Amino acid sequence: MNITTSVPADITPHGSDYEIVSRVVELLTENYRDQPSLDAIAGDLGQSPTQLQKTFTRWAGLSPKAFLQAVTLDHAKRLLRQEEMPLLETSFELGLSGPSRLHDLFVTHEAMSPGEWKSRGGGLTIRYGYHPSPFGVALVMVTDRGLAGLAFNDPGKEKANFEDMAGRWPNAQFVEDSAATASYAARIFNSDQWCADEPLRIVMIGSDFQIRVWEALLKIPMGRAVTYSDIACKIGQPTASRAVGAAVGRNPISFVVPCHRALGKGGALTGYHWGLTRKRAMLGWEAGKA
Repeated sequence: MNITTSVPADITPHGSDYEIVSRVVELLTENYRDQPSLDAIAGDLGQSPTQLQKTFTRWAGLSPKAFLQAVTLDHAKRLLRQEEMPLLETSFELGLSGPSRLHDLFVTHEAMSPGEWKSRGGGLTIRYGYHPSPFGVALVMVTDRGLAGLAFNDPGKEKANFEDMAGRWPNAQFVEDSAATASYAARIFNSDQWCADEPLRIVMIGSDFQIRVWEALLKIPMGRAVTYSDIACKIGQPTASRAVGAAVGRNPISFVVPCHRALGKGGALTGYHWGLTRKRAMLGWEAGKA
């Protein structure tokens, strides 16, 4: 995961705030095994915890705790996949109290357990089915925890689209089961079944940055559209418009996570993974419902 920091235009790199933030980054990067608290860091730097939190968040676009979690997660991925370290040993190597803390870290930032991440979906069963929709035949993919994938098929491209989606969890077991996915398709495309009190359960598959972008997409009201720059500002990384665009393009749950409501610079209808014609159709369909 790449962490992009943004520097306010009214502060120079030689100011005291810059030095404080640089020192915090250094402390968290070098001492992540100690999992230092905000109070401990503030004490080391002679700052108040509240002021340090505000200063760091303004500069980096995320809190010291979130930065520490990102650093810890990066090391966890290296230990699990590259060094093939067991979960218990990985937890202790990272300074976590046990596998449950490691599990919470992955579920929060990767929407999957550390074991699932390490195995790239190994041990998971993903059921899928094809269903009619207002935008062509929909490929719906679900796990026991909820909707994991939604794609749209043009005639003759069903196999390629399935391989594109299945490649996100290459070691999972995929079972064609339209009966298991039918209820999801019915809820997704029938606005009469949309209910805020009973939200559709979804499972997001992606990096921490991608998930932050997708969560921002979920907050765009139906019938509205925003630019990649708007989303970048919303997640606290105003210089990351290009990265936001890439994350929008990797959204695995089309329509439900409304990446079609994201526009390019100046409101241009930029590329859409499932075709610009389909994107226009979605925006028009929603405009009639809004």
